[in-house]
This record gives sequence, structure tokens and C-alpha cells, in this order.
Amino acid sequence: MDFDQLKTSELAIVLDIGTTKVCAIAGRKNEFDKIEILGVGTVKSEGVSRGVVANIDKTVKAIKDAVEIAERNSQTKFKEVHVGIAGQHIKSHHHHGLLMRDDANSEISMADVEKLIKDMYKIVLPPGDKILHVIPQEFTVDDEKDIVDPVGMAGVRLEANFHIITGQITASKNIMRCVEKIGLEVADMTLEPIASAKAVLSEEEKEAGVALIDIGGGTTDLTIFQEGIIRHTAVIPFGGNIITKDIWEGCTVMKDQAEKLKVKFGSALADEVYDNRIITIPGFRGRDPKEISEKNLAKIIQARLEEIFDIILWEIKRSGYENKLIAGIVLTGGGSLLKNIELLAEYHTGLIARRGLPIDQLAHGYTQNLASPIYSTAIGLLISTLENMELKERTEAKEVYDIENETELVTEDEAPESKGESMHKTKWMEKLFIYTRDFFENTPDSEF
Repeated sequence: MDFDQLKTSELAIVLDIGTTKVCAIAGRKNEFDKIEILGVGTVKSEGVSRGVVANIDKTVKAIKDAVEIAERNSQTKFKEVHVGIAGQHIKSHHHHGLLMRDDANSEISMADVEKLIKDMYKIVLPPGDKILHVIPQEFTVDDEKDIVDPVGMAGVRLEANFHIITGQITASKNIMRCVEKIGLEVADMTLEPIASAKAVLSEEEKEAGVALIDIGGGTTDLTIFQEGIIRHTAVIPFGGNIITKDIWEGCTVMKDQAEKLKVKFGSALADEVYDNRIITIPGFRGRDPKEISEKNLAKIIQARLEEIFDIILWEIKRSGYENKLIAGIVLTGGGSLLKNIELLAEYHTGLIARRGLPIDQLAHGYTQNLASPIYSTAIGLLISTLENMELKERTEAKEVYDIENETELVTEDEAPESKGESMHKTKWMEKLFIYTRDFFENTPDSEF
């Protein structure tokens, strides 16, 4: 039985609860390993501030409306959803793990690696924080460093560097409570920047070194990849809404007018505005209309974006990967739709930049609306969820296979080499998703 050939057609439903929108998407993989989008529901979000639930009732209503639209479009009644988590409460840490083995002659097994990873969940954190993801960086076996996968090697001392992502317990609990109030279960939670990376980054970019910048409504998320591994994550408490606020105050217009000015006429680089059109905004109750220069509007936007890029550049330097980002920067999220934002990113950071669209893994037939950076997180969550479901199905199938062949394996004096090669070994990077799911499923309410 070839476990790598197993495919799942099971439907997955994901929920992206953002500062500006709540999006529910239902999809599944087709026979060509591409993702078919069966239903999408997107509504305005009013109960979330900087990625964190600030008003339960408003958030519940937005989730309910988005889910109902997605259910209608997919003609399916949802029971459980896979949710993304983000916000300025997300923090990242680096930690070193050590495991001393009893037998130097035996091979390092997957159980040894799992034990080392599980030990990271026992580290002491500030009150109210909980570990969301434990991501292995590289392993060391005795004195041999920079090992990607130590399984099968011999050694006594197994060490590893880990990138640990934490978040507030109350933030995840509030998300669960909102979803449960509309009669759905939370199957698991995934960090949204990691999900976005799955939708817009190629494997070559992750290997070469790339910084993903997801500019949302309330926050800007930074994720750095190098040699295919997440090396650094950071959440900056500024996003598209702060730009709207600057326009609102700088041009003395209404908030909804400021948002329309940003979306329709905004530019991230004032020097690229050549014609300098004058934008006229109607006045209040017969008052004279207000006139705004397109170049001045771009200057307001550019000033705030430069501040955001300054913090991003500082985080990149702090990570130690400033000179290792061969693939440069990939911009995504609703804020990346601003005109000339790639040019500003290149001028300000000195790194090449492009805008990331979440369409590479979608099957033909998706609506044009989905071909937007706005949906990067939601589609990334769907990709991540389908991978986890496929991994779970493959693991369960392997367990059944092992049970069926246990008697034969025990009674034979020596298993043929071909049979040993056919046994599927699940890699430690795949196990990471199982730990995250189990954590959210098994955490008792008394801990919150």
C-alpha cells in the first residue's frame, strides 16, 4: 500500500477572523492535487481590534453571517471549522533543547525527536501565555551540527534549536467562544502568518531566504524563511487602518471617505504621482466641497508605510538574516494592494520585492475576487487544513496497515529489505501540525 498516493476529497472549512473582514471558505482537493473552492463568505468585521476579539457579540454576528453565506454557496451545513489566530499578543522565542540517550549504538528514532519537541511545551512562560507552535530549526547529534533530520543516525547527545511561537490564552479562548456561540466546533488553530506563507510563497523562495510581509487591517505580520524553515516571526501593531486614520485626520474628512481615498487614489510613493490630480469631496449640507491633492495624499500614505518598513527592517536585522534573504520580500494582505508599494519596499529596505497572490494551488474555476492578497490568509488556512487532514488520514491508514501486518512482522526471523523500505516514515515537520491540533483539542477549560 503506497501511503503517499492517498488523497482526500473531504471538505474543509476555514475561518479568517480579521480586523477588517471575517472570511469563511469551504474547499477540498481534486484528483490533480489542486484546491477547489466550493463556497466563500466575506463580511465586514466590527468586533475585532488589531487581530484580537474586542466585542464578542459583534464578532459572533460577523462569523455567523460569513458562515451562512459560505454554507449557501457550498450547499453544505458546517459542523466544525479550522480557525486562524493572529494579533499583537503573538510573540516568538528561541530555545535550545537537549536529550541524552541511553544507548549510543542504537539509531535515533522518531520517538526521540518527538520527545525533544514535546519537552519544549514544558518551558516556563509569562502568566497567561501558551505555546502555539514549536518549530525545529536544526539538530545536533553529538558534535555533528546543522542536521536537518537526525532520524536514523547514531549518537548519545541529541540537541536542537527551536523557534517557539506563543500567544495569550484569553485571545484563543475568545475566538473559540465566538465560534461555539453559533453552534460550530473549533477543530484547530493555525498562526495566520504561517498560513499566508503556504498560499503565496514558493518552495524555492523559502529555501533561498525570503521575508513575507502580510499587511492586514490592524497588524503587519513578518515571517522569515531560510533553507525552507521558519527562522523568525514578528507582529507589528500597525496596518492599513492606521493609514486610513492618518488620511482621516490629515485631510479632515470622514472615516469612510478616508478609506475610499486610500483604496481608489492612494499611492505608496509620492514621487511616482506625476499628474497630481485634484480629488473633490462633497461638503456637508451645502458647504463647499473639499479639494485634496493626489500627491499630498500619497505623502501621508508614504510617511506611515516608511515607519512600518523601518520596524520591519529592524526586525529583519534583529533576526540575523538580513544578508541571507536572496528572494527578498513578498508583500501580501489587503495593505499590499496600494499602488507602488513594491517600489517603496525596495527603496526603503534595499531588498527586491513582489506582491504575493494566493492562486498557485487553486484549481481552475475560482472567482476573480479570490485572486487578491486580501484572501492570502484564508486560502493559506485552507491549504494548511487540507494538508493536516491528508496527513491524519495517511497516519491512520499506516496504523491499520501496521496492525494487519503485526503478526507477520513478529513471526518472521528477518523482514525482507524491500518490506522495510516500503514502511512509511512520517517526518518530524509533519508531526508539528498534529501537536498543534492536539494542544487545542486537549486543553481543559480549567487552564483558561
